[in-house]
Amino acid sequence: MFATLSDFHDALHDLPPANEAWRTEAQERQQQLTKPLGALGRLEECAIFLAGWGDEAAPRVENPRIVVFAGNHGVTARGVSPFPPDVTEQMVANFASGGAAINALAKSCGAELDVVPLSLDRPTGDISRGPAMSEEELLEALNAGASAVAKGGDLFAFGEMGIGNTTVAAALAALSFGGSGAQWAGRGTGLDEEGVAHKARVLDEVIELHKEAAHGAADKLRLAGGRETAAIAGAILAARHRRVPVVLDGFVVSASLAPLVCDNPAIVDHCIAGHCSAERAHRKLLGYFGLRPLLDLDMRLGEGTGAALAISIVKAAVRAHNEMATFTEARVANRKD
Repeated sequence: MFATLSDFHDALHDLPPANEAWRTEAQERQQQLTKPLGALGRLEECAIFLAGWGDEAAPRVENPRIVVFAGNHGVTARGVSPFPPDVTEQMVANFASGGAAINALAKSCGAELDVVPLSLDRPTGDISRGPAMSEEELLEALNAGASAVAKGGDLFAFGEMGIGNTTVAAALAALSFGGSGAQWAGRGTGLDEEGVAHKARVLDEVIELHKEAAHGAADKLRLAGGRETAAIAGAILAARHRRVPVVLDGFVVSASLAPLVCDNPAIVDHCIAGHCSAERAHRKLLGYFGLRPLLDLDMRLGEGTGAALAISIVKAAVRAHNEMATFTEARVANRKD
């Protein structure tokens, strides 16, 4: 939990590192498993990566959790989405009744699912006209994310729901890494080309309005973010301090992390890019992070759905690492070097 925004800043600049000794141990085990080294490709990389986090040398994924944060956005008044803001609350009800894609996919990967609505009756400010949140509202959202992580889990994924939040995500990306509205705007919930062009123009207004004041991560999140994007940022930072790895979902989740990456690129060290969204700027954003996605399935739903699919792969990587026999155990001859 962050008592002040200074606490958030300090936590971002004092990140615990991975346990490299445990990663070395995992690498050595991979060399002894009954397969040619590298034959399982990125599954081997995932297992070694996970060995650096957690509270024991062997990687474990026994209690994965997906947390979906929901928030509403004042910028929807500018016509940046074809759906009305009421859909956010309606979809939260759908999550609660088990009828959304993330409900099915969380079950598929064996993850516990939590949904955290954030003041849906109070949309953030229109970011094309002023700041999204006050400092107090930002701190509240950051702590909502940190509180969700405090409930426990050995692998986290975060999802989002909020009509208009691809506009917010694009604004955070632009303020973090530069570029025009046209370079970051995408179709979101189904805009046509004219709609994307309008969205880009609104984003240019956002960038021009906030670029001089958007100095650090907290500034960017407060000025141009949403409650759910701030909660995701707070949750990812809290997970790092608990030494729990995170599987990133799509464009909105990644953009929530972008302001933190600008302040301290090491924040991505405990993160896996679960997939690359069909939202066209997501691959560009992952490039800034230096992350390569596990999956590329043309998905752009959000909700944590891409990350849920990636959790299944991560769990498979861990089981292969821990349960395969070594050459000695199987009495199989190893290669001659």
